[in-house]
Amino acid sequence: MTKVPASRYDPGMNQPTLDRVLETGLYVDDLARSKRFYTDVFGLKVMLDSPRLVALDVGGQNVLLLFDRGESETAIDTGAGRVPGHGARGVQHFAFAIAEDRLAPWKKRLDELGIAIESQTRWKGGGQSIYLRDPDNHSVELVTPGVWDNY
Repeated sequence: MTKVPASRYDPGMNQPTLDRVLETGLYVDDLARSKRFYTDVFGLKVMLDSPRLVALDVGGQNVLLLFDRGESETAIDTGAGRVPGHGARGVQHFAFAIAEDRLAPWKKRLDELGIAIESQTRWKGGGQSIYLRDPDNHSVELVTPGVWDNY
């Protein structure tokens, strides 16, 4: 891991800006099962389907990457360049942003599919979250605006 020495960090320096987090990756035990879950439950569109990973479109601006656990730990040459190895163990978490008026329809959809809502939270800023588990026990959050200063 690259560590930036504290003496080199200056929040006022002329630093290029970031636009957003483009990809979020989950490491799963059964790629086909996870692909079905995210396409069937959330309606995500498959952009890439390979034995190593599945790339899913989230809202036309973000990508959820599902990696076959252990298969991405070694680097791979893609023909366009080399992708360094990576991976994770254990339960992971990520959140889908939803409009406030979509919270009730999502609760209804999850109920109709027999997917338990593990927890519900109303945040100090007014946002609400519902949490559920995917087939690999990862924590999936659906969250409305009013949780963070920037959301």
